[in-house]
Amino acid sequence: MLLDDILTYNEEFVSKKEYVPYETDNLPNKRAVIFTCMDTRLIELLPKALNFKNGDVKMVKNAGAILTDPYDSVMKSILVAVHALQADEVFVIAHHRCGMNHLDTDGLLSTMQENGIDTKSIQSVDKDLNQWLQGFDDVGNSVEKSVDIIKNHPLLPNNIPVHGLVIDPATGELDLVTRGY
Repeated sequence: MLLDDILTYNEEFVSKKEYVPYETDNLPNKRAVIFTCMDTRLIELLPKALNFKNGDVKMVKNAGAILTDPYDSVMKSILVAVHALQADEVFVIAHHRCGMNHLDTDGLLSTMQENGIDTKSIQSVDKDLNQWLQGFDDVGNSVEKSVDIIKNHPLLPNNIPVHGLVIDPATGELDLVTRGY
């Protein structure tokens, strides 16, 4: 069982003080917050490709690095990073070959049903699920939309630069979409 493996490993990790190289405080050393995708290929690659180590930045993730609602938990996290945790730059970093690119929402809803979610539960959701689950057609345009929502948020100071980039999940190469300066 994965949980048991994690707990066993963690007990040894802590007892051997393997956490020491990762010690830091809660403020980002490089005073930045990154909003990116939850893709597993980016977990180690993205920080390495940007020369960030533990403690350098605040990291906010979701599926596709897509921000559609200026008052959702992603935006709240970005605002907390800026106003309470001294971040003074925001980076939106999506990636090529993302699962949210051309996401088949009907297929996703079918998979939900195959996984035991009944039709009544799906119909009980008070949202247009096809719109809510929708991905994007062009990663650059998606980044621009997220940058625009963040940059124009009434609670974000005008002097905070918001940058947009796309990373290659195989090589770490960055494409600049929006320079926030």
